Amino acid sequence: MKKLLTGNEAIARGAWESGVKFASAYPGTPSTEILENIALYKEDILAEWATNEKVALETVVGASYAGARSIASMKHVGLNVAADPLFTSSYTGVNGGLVIITADEPGMHSSQNEQDNRNYAIAAKLPMLEPSDSQEAKDMLKMAFDISETYNTPVLYRLTTRLCHSKGIVECGERREVAIKPYIKDVEQRVPVPAFTRGMRIRVEERMNRLKQLSDDTSLNFIEMHDPKVGVVVAGPCYRFAKEVFGDSASYLKLGFTHPMPEAKIRAFSEKVEQIYIIEENDDIMEKAIKAMGIECHGKDVFPYHGELTSDVIRRAFYGTYKPSVKVDAIKVVARPPSFCAGCPHRGFMYELGKRKNTVMSGDIGCYGLCFAEPYNAMDWSLCMGASLSMGHGAQQVFNMKSEETRVVSFLGDSTFFHTGINSLLNVVYNKGNSINVILDNRITGMTGHQENPGTGYTIQGAGTESVDIEALVRACGVKQIKVINPNNLKEVKETLDWAFGLEEASVIITRWPCVLKKLSKEDKVEFQQVFQGKCRVMEGKCIGCKKCTQVGCPAVSFDRDKKQALIDRATCVGCEVCKQVCPVSAIVKEE
Repeated sequence: MKKLLTGNEAIARGAWESGVKFASAYPGTPSTEILENIALYKEDILAEWATNEKVALETVVGASYAGARSIASMKHVGLNVAADPLFTSSYTGVNGGLVIITADEPGMHSSQNEQDNRNYAIAAKLPMLEPSDSQEAKDMLKMAFDISETYNTPVLYRLTTRLCHSKGIVECGERREVAIKPYIKDVEQRVPVPAFTRGMRIRVEERMNRLKQLSDDTSLNFIEMHDPKVGVVVAGPCYRFAKEVFGDSASYLKLGFTHPMPEAKIRAFSEKVEQIYIIEENDDIMEKAIKAMGIECHGKDVFPYHGELTSDVIRRAFYGTYKPSVKVDAIKVVARPPSFCAGCPHRGFMYELGKRKNTVMSGDIGCYGLCFAEPYNAMDWSLCMGASLSMGHGAQQVFNMKSEETRVVSFLGDSTFFHTGINSLLNVVYNKGNSINVILDNRITGMTGHQENPGTGYTIQGAGTESVDIEALVRACGVKQIKVINPNNLKEVKETLDWAFGLEEASVIITRWPCVLKKLSKEDKVEFQQVFQGKCRVMEGKCIGCKKCTQVGCPAVSFDRDKKQALIDRATCVGCEVCKQVCPVSAIVKEE
């Protein structure tokens, strides 16, 4: 049976065919769809959204110890969060096979950095596999589980955005039922105290030596000879791009098992070609390793250090030429920066927050990250998931030292709060901070495509579960000053900010309103009965052309320069009424 699958869909299929019993992840582009598709195999695989990547990895490690084949998936920066259990699980090994997906993002299409997680395989002393297309993504995953169990090791499995989201024809197979292995208590192998880890450390090195031999022997690494003048050493999707550029005018050493590297195979390849070129996205890891073997090669002196090495980039770097393409007159292309959706519940809050003077705004990772730009100017910095409350606290402490009147407002979303924001809030309270902390609860994990989280009341596989009461949780953290508001009500937002700015202790504001794109649950429909009923329109002849309504940044609102009056597009307006509230002459009305 053949199917047209993205790399992420192929990974899910591969997990099912491999006999996986348990899967856990935290959503993050470009990896999100892996667990979403695994969850569809609910009769065979238990899939769970974890509160963060560290928890996801720890959960699957426990499932592996208990004897089941298990898989965790995350984007590249998510592996930073999971690094603590990653390194030690390399020592403690597995029982059921354990694979950890890291979805790297050369080009930073939706990420805050461009780190190369091949470095984690080297640092944690773990084998790494890198597929180049959807078919390999499925097939190599099955081999990864066999390697994991044969060599008693977690396996890092590296994807990139281009592979995650590109489609290819995949030959699908049947599920291989793998029985859950018996659990055997083994304290010396599972408890990483110094008395035991010294022995584990030796076993890790012995394992790496055996994996080096596997790297040379495996069919995942192969030589493809054509013209011997140019030899290309390449891994992952770059293999497909390189073949588009060079075709049969070059020979290839294609690596699928990239750590440890196949030294004998690399030497054999170097003897067959005249000049070696290393094509690898981001860091020069293969290039350095090959040069350390005493083999002359070209790499980052030819190809860029950053971004994706697509066929056009490789062609330009190597030949200095372009393929003919459609030319676009840049002058005629209107810049379209990303913006909040019409009816986004973050709009009203950010509109009011951005007007505050002597205020530093500490942001986080989520849709609300767009508020740094015009017209809101409501974010001064951002770092990583859950960091807003921590950074805001540190900054507020310093402003207090200087006896400045500057106040810090820190904000993050509901899923981000569950991810790592709870620890940050505990730190604010414990250290007697007085920052203003905002939890933007839009009732879903919005930015990555509406995944369930501990506050929604549902699991990834649709089962009803407990819904965390954020207000009660915040109170349990020790916060005494708490207010829950409707962010679309600008008067309420302004009054609540005034209240928080007047306090001398830490406060938490919870904005509670569903994402405009969310498919409302039955509980949502009860709580938010008046969500977006009707549309707004501008009364012709009453608008004075002040453009005040355009300053809320809603894509449904525009301005007709000829008529010198505002317009509201009925097709995109959802009736949130934020523009209506800012109109100084009541020219905007709501149609029920």
